[in-house]
Amino acid sequence: MLQNLLALCHIAQRTISTTSRRHFKNKVPEKQKLFQEDNGIPVHLKGRAPDALLYRFPMGLTLGGMAYAIYMLVMAEFPKKPN
Repeated sequence: MLQNLLALCHIAQRTISTTSRRHFKNKVPEKQKLFQEDNGIPVHLKGRAPDALLYRFPMGLTLGGMAYAIYMLVMAEFPKKPN
């Protein structure tokens, strides 16, 4: 029983350690070059396709929602006459 507890403590210590087992390439300098170059593109679109999608999709939803809200207001303003 005590051995299991000690093994569990050892495993918990190893999984919480701050050292990384995998070494990843540092991509920060590449991203800094991309975002700092002066090419006339707004900073929120410099991430290429994913950023453009994350910008345009909510903008389309917003515009569609506004158009629907205006349509519903017009329909409420001019109700159908009963026969």
